[in-house]
Amino acid sequence: MGSFGVWIIGARGGLATTMIVGAVALAKEKASSAGLITERDEFQELGFSPFEDMVIGGHDIRSTSLTECAQEISRDTGTITHDLLEACREDLEKIDKEIKPGTSLNCGEAILSLRTSEAEPETAADALSRIRDDLSSFKERHSLEHVVVVNLASTEPLLEETPEHKSLERLKHAIANDRKHVMRASTLYSYAAFDLGFSLINFTPSNACLLPALEDLAKERGALYMGSDGKTGETLVKSALAPMFKYRNLRVLSWQGYNILGDRDGRVLSNEKNKAAKVSTKDSLLPQILGYPLHTHVGIDYVPSLSDFKTAWDFIHFLGFLDTKMSLQFTWQGNDSILAAPLVLDMIRFAEFAHRNGEKGRMVQLASFFKSPLGVGAQDLHTQWHSLVDYVEAHRSARGTDV
Repeated sequence: MGSFGVWIIGARGGLATTMIVGAVALAKEKASSAGLITERDEFQELGFSPFEDMVIGGHDIRSTSLTECAQEISRDTGTITHDLLEACREDLEKIDKEIKPGTSLNCGEAILSLRTSEAEPETAADALSRIRDDLSSFKERHSLEHVVVVNLASTEPLLEETPEHKSLERLKHAIANDRKHVMRASTLYSYAAFDLGFSLINFTPSNACLLPALEDLAKERGALYMGSDGKTGETLVKSALAPMFKYRNLRVLSWQGYNILGDRDGRVLSNEKNKAAKVSTKDSLLPQILGYPLHTHVGIDYVPSLSDFKTAWDFIHFLGFLDTKMSLQFTWQGNDSILAAPLVLDMIRFAEFAHRNGEKGRMVQLASFFKSPLGVGAQDLHTQWHSLVDYVEAHRSARGTDV
């Protein structure tokens, strides 16, 4: 195994910074493997690439440094300690040199407000060419075996479906003719990644990232991909808890959820257009698991003082024996980046492993990591988890490893 690349869209965001610090800390043995599935003994037998083989770069629309981002996290949440930051500082400065100016093409006011550097006017075709060159030169410069591109950018507004989204030729024509309204920044990032045969993970709810036309390009180039919207908090609990009601034949009448969060993610989601994209992935899970329609609602509010911590409160009203109505409530409190970062690292390792083993197309084995997994109907966390275990067992058996 040689070095492999990780290219992050939104490389200076809170999640990306936490993930990068985590990867460096793990390579230096400065952190435990808590939260990492790929560090479980039975999974490690597959031979995942070590963190020290990971070369990191990315795009961002902010001009701050990774060290400054880590200092901000340390000050606001304490999840990155001063000692850990100092241990990783030299590596962060090195990685910073690999982060290039991104694009916020047709991403809406909420994301544009995050930009801290002056954007150069460019056409969609020019932006795509620049992104592709950045990715290609990154691979060549570091003699990388493969590159996994991860979209960790802020949630874009939903993109209304057009004929260009279903045809690769039409999408190419739209880009060449600068028809920006039929695409968003994530469309260009994905296009560039797939055109080079790189793997792509869409950790965001942004539907412009994996359009049908882009999936066609991925298949044409033999690229691996999966999405969408990482499952880290309230929805994770839902996907584990909802099957319990189904198993016991307790009919759920209503499931009301309310989320409060801070940081830049919360600020972006305070915009109704961006929030709609997020709610659509959180709201669709329950009817699929339970098998019937029900009253369900997810509220999201921005609370600046929370920084990267979030709280979700859910009220579940259900019907039991003799038509007796009862209820269950839960509160989920966690740090968004700490919950998400290990999942991203796991998926990067799974993607690199899959590429090394000649796999192509959708990585459906990663369904348990997403709120809206592509090509997977089952939203039940237990079913999704067993699918991942089956994938691992199949590879272990193929290698002649005793189970």
